[in-house]
Amino acid sequence: MSARSTRITGTLLLAFVRGIGRARFGLTSTHARRAAFALEWRCAFEKLGGAFIKLGQMISVRPDEFGDELAGEMERLRDQVAPVPFAEIAAVIERGLGASTATLFASIDETPLASASVAQVHAAVLSAAYRPVWGDELPAGAEVVVKVIRPGAGEALLADIGEARRLGGSGLMRALLRGVDVSALLDEFEDSVRRELDLRVEGRIADRFAFDFRPDPKIVVPRIVWNLTSPQVLTMERMYGWRLSELHEAELAGVDAHGLAVHGATAFMRQVMLYGRYHADLHPSNLFVTPDNRIAYLDFGIVGHLTDAERGDIAQVLAAFVYRDADRALRYSANLGVIVPPEKVAMVRRELGELLDATMSGGATDFKHFGFGFLGLLRRNGIGIPGGYGLLVKSLATVEGVARRLYPDIDIMEVARPFVTRMIGESIGSPAKLQERLPAVWRAAMRELLA
Repeated sequence: MSARSTRITGTLLLAFVRGIGRARFGLTSTHARRAAFALEWRCAFEKLGGAFIKLGQMISVRPDEFGDELAGEMERLRDQVAPVPFAEIAAVIERGLGASTATLFASIDETPLASASVAQVHAAVLSAAYRPVWGDELPAGAEVVVKVIRPGAGEALLADIGEARRLGGSGLMRALLRGVDVSALLDEFEDSVRRELDLRVEGRIADRFAFDFRPDPKIVVPRIVWNLTSPQVLTMERMYGWRLSELHEAELAGVDAHGLAVHGATAFMRQVMLYGRYHADLHPSNLFVTPDNRIAYLDFGIVGHLTDAERGDIAQVLAAFVYRDADRALRYSANLGVIVPPEKVAMVRRELGELLDATMSGGATDFKHFGFGFLGLLRRNGIGIPGGYGLLVKSLATVEGVARRLYPDIDIMEVARPFVTRMIGESIGSPAKLQERLPAVWRAAMRELLA
């Protein structure tokens, strides 16, 4: 067994033992017990770093699979490590772009803006003007940031995944990921890591988002400098602004926080309902409020994708939420892969109806309460939840939370209502749907006429 393998096993085992102690050997409530173990697993993943930080971040956007306690705790992971000496970073840049940093940039700051397990980010200045795929030209002297894959990061991450695969069948890992298909999880995780190790993927997604929102003056995405980009190097426009933890400063500077909250929530609904592509990792580091009163999207590492049919089904589920229609919610969730066994339909319908009544009884909607409550209901009844379904629920709940930090009284369903109405209207009026329903309509009409 390698030293790294021994360290991983020992750290996870210690976390398991500490979790038992925190949970008072099972004498606490179920929620307290899960929260105790979640805290220890998060601390262990943070200590192990590397692939475990990335795995924790993946878990954080999947409450459907791992539960609210573990997903919520993993949101607190901080992927911050000691920086690599600039000489090593410069070597990666020069190898990837085929020239010295002095030739490529007017200047580059040797002190990083951020340093994580996979990449390190440095501020720089363009030496020549550049015409991006979308947006205005970046002039010579424009400020940019250069994101660089750390030397050896890819090899270390993939080695950690290999160790995780080896541990996947152990009792310890089964205890950590109870009920989860560990092999499938690690396959998905490895695919995600390999995409992250090619920074061109992030650049292409950023350009796609810039294209989607090109008519919107309130949304901004960093412009990508493709002639200074390679698999290991991504150069993009530098964004300035306030994180969500700095909103008081933003408002003092004259930023319209309330207006941006509504606009940001509307922008997310457009991503889901119109474009079928949505930013699925919104948190304070990935979302800025800019001095010129705009919302800047950063870091497109986790992006959700939806087909036209899925967008229509999601609209129906949201409509079911508004109208407290449990049957509709279950019917269209089934189209999205949430299959309730026949013997459990009545019980799930009843529990879902109670959840809808409890969520809507106060008059103001709370999507997070409904969304996470629905996922919890399905988990309790042993019903499988497709990854994409859980990711979307988590993302909608996050957007609601982000918007409420800007504007506490916002109603996310009122923001969604025009998009839901449009999607349902288009679905009902589509030629295919009309043709499908025409025989039933004809039979109904004839029964009325001949009665």
